Amino acid sequence: MFKCKAVWNKLAPLVRASSTLCLQNARKSVLRHGRRLEMVQKAQMSSGPAGGGGENTLYYVLVGATCLGTGVYAYRTVSGDKERYNERMIDLVNRPKQGPRAAEAVTEVVAGSKEAPLESIPELSLEPVKSEPVEEPTLTEAPVEEPLVTEAVVEFTESEPVTEPLVEASIPEPTVETLVTESVVEASVPESIIEVSVTEPVAEAPAVTQSEEPLASVVESETEPTPVIITAHVPEASPVSESAAVSEPAPAAEPVESTAAHSDVPEHAPYLLIGGGTASFAAARSIRARDPGARVLIVTEESELPYMRPPLSKELWFSDDPKATETLSFKQWNGKERSIYFQPPSFYVSPTDLAKVENGGVAVLTGRKVVHMDVRENKVKLSDGAEISYEKCLIATGGVPRNLQVIDRAGEEVMKRTTLFRKIEDFRSLEKISREVKSITIIGGGFLGSELACALGRRSTDLGLEVIQMFPEKGNMGKVLPEYLSNWTTEKVRKEGVNIIMDAVVKNVSYKNDKLEIKLKDGRLIETDHVVAAVGLEPSVELAKSAGLEVDSDFGGYRVNAELQARSNIWVAGDAACFYDIKLGRRRVEHHDHAVVSGRLAGENMTGASKPYWHQSMFWSDLGPDVGYEAIGIVDSSLPTVGVFAKATAKDTPKAATEQSGTGIRSESETEAVAVTLKAETTAPPPPVQQKEDYGKGVVFYLRDNVVVGIVLWNVFNRMPIARKIIKDGEQHADLNEVAKLFNIHED
Repeated sequence: MFKCKAVWNKLAPLVRASSTLCLQNARKSVLRHGRRLEMVQKAQMSSGPAGGGGENTLYYVLVGATCLGTGVYAYRTVSGDKERYNERMIDLVNRPKQGPRAAEAVTEVVAGSKEAPLESIPELSLEPVKSEPVEEPTLTEAPVEEPLVTEAVVEFTESEPVTEPLVEASIPEPTVETLVTESVVEASVPESIIEVSVTEPVAEAPAVTQSEEPLASVVESETEPTPVIITAHVPEASPVSESAAVSEPAPAAEPVESTAAHSDVPEHAPYLLIGGGTASFAAARSIRARDPGARVLIVTEESELPYMRPPLSKELWFSDDPKATETLSFKQWNGKERSIYFQPPSFYVSPTDLAKVENGGVAVLTGRKVVHMDVRENKVKLSDGAEISYEKCLIATGGVPRNLQVIDRAGEEVMKRTTLFRKIEDFRSLEKISREVKSITIIGGGFLGSELACALGRRSTDLGLEVIQMFPEKGNMGKVLPEYLSNWTTEKVRKEGVNIIMDAVVKNVSYKNDKLEIKLKDGRLIETDHVVAAVGLEPSVELAKSAGLEVDSDFGGYRVNAELQARSNIWVAGDAACFYDIKLGRRRVEHHDHAVVSGRLAGENMTGASKPYWHQSMFWSDLGPDVGYEAIGIVDSSLPTVGVFAKATAKDTPKAATEQSGTGIRSESETEAVAVTLKAETTAPPPPVQQKEDYGKGVVFYLRDNVVVGIVLWNVFNRMPIARKIIKDGEQHADLNEVAKLFNIHED
């Protein structure tokens, strides 16, 4: 630093004089040409105590000092590294378990490195070693005690083709990969310096595999806890001795997943249907009709094959067969025997054979629930961990019965005495309970609640059972039927032996003295042995989050387009689908006929039909074999209605309707029919039926903006195509009595 300052003091006057001379020449040039120099800045240099220029001096001093310090640091670092390298090589000579030839080789390397300058050391390659195909040597067991290394002369060379088997290793820091001579030498590499150590090889070792990938595996040793293997090679080396085998542990066997639980789960299904209800079966049948060789897999959480739900609250309760609960076979109103299942087990193929069947088929995987959908990879995950890939998928998960919050919070004892009616097991359980208890209370006045009330009321006399039905409306089906027809229906249910409690809002449910106490909002208290909650259905949308599907905030369910499509290869049908009705707007329907039609359309679209959903689905309810009704469109008691009734005859009953259609599930015939020509009756209608009279049969029109949006056919059957066409036309009618003639309700 002092030398630099002295040199600067000598050069400063010369620099200052040169600067002054340049400045004077520049000024003369400006005066001579009459213009100022552009892009030339005024330079001020001075080493005196006053003036500006001290900044330049300080700058040059700092730059010079930095360069000088860097050179000194580099020189000392290189010298220190060379000394540490020599000391390490000498230390290796003094290690035990080394032969005299190995010590001499290390000594020669140290001596050579001291004599040769640093620049003479060849550049070391950091590229991964690429090996040429060689034959793997067969290593035999040959126990050897402390074998000696025959040659360990290490040369620093460029990477050359490998002629001996390599052992893969993982080097934590950037290190030099050199080629091996005879035996693999272990080394630890601190601070990018090669430190070679000779280890004691183990006689028994598996065959070393060869790879062209970068070194990856770490080989364990008995002498070092975590050594790193560096391979080196010297040309013209002799073959590796059998007694100098490389120590490498046998690779751990990969855990073999037990396939016992997943042996019946196929890995792939071209058509995957989630849910085992009516919509899924209708879709499967539609897919097979359009693609006879299709392979369809139905995954259902239930343990049953696909079956129809309406008989669970209708015909099965009126069967005279004591084994009907087990066989699930029943007599229809027309006396014909039928099973609740859509098809016998022989119709389906085994899930394990689905991929092998020559002409495809329909397989059902029971007792499994889809818990996750990966829409990017087109696969689903089941509750038992199995995965199934698919090409096209239908979600028809239906829904779960809704419960009252007061019952959910009431505790375990109340929940054990509460039935949420939906499945076969619920029917069997309630049928058994009805024979064991003295009192059953049904909460809900809708379709399901009224049907169960009539069914249990028919048994009440024989079983000595008290049946109670309570609901917040002023009559049965109060949300669907107009008030006068709801009152008439309530009286009909009472005649079946049911105790009706209207305007009943449940406030609390508790369990006391082996009884359930239901406290109403108005203070009334009802004691019962068992409760059936029939208060609606909650659509199952558990897969919406994992599948990225939209759930409708108003109606619930998955939002789908006109083709029942939620994504490019995912469709939704049945109770879980919230679809757009081209006539009535967005809707979600929870009825058997909708499940049939939407499932069938989804199956067609899954095979490329691209059809919109325009069908107006119907639903029906039977209050025993003598009274029943069918409905279509929006049937809401809050809408204005017009009813036209007539006197009923013997053929105007659900029993007669099934005899004529040949099926107890009326939608199976109704949905296939199409009203081509509407022919009105020519006979004059009788006088309007008064409210106190018996509503034998008739038609109820539901209006919105003077347009018919819903129709109820009361004890009028096989006329649904006409009602569907009226709603589809969407016209205003001046006289609905004339429209009622289209249904021929005044025929004898």
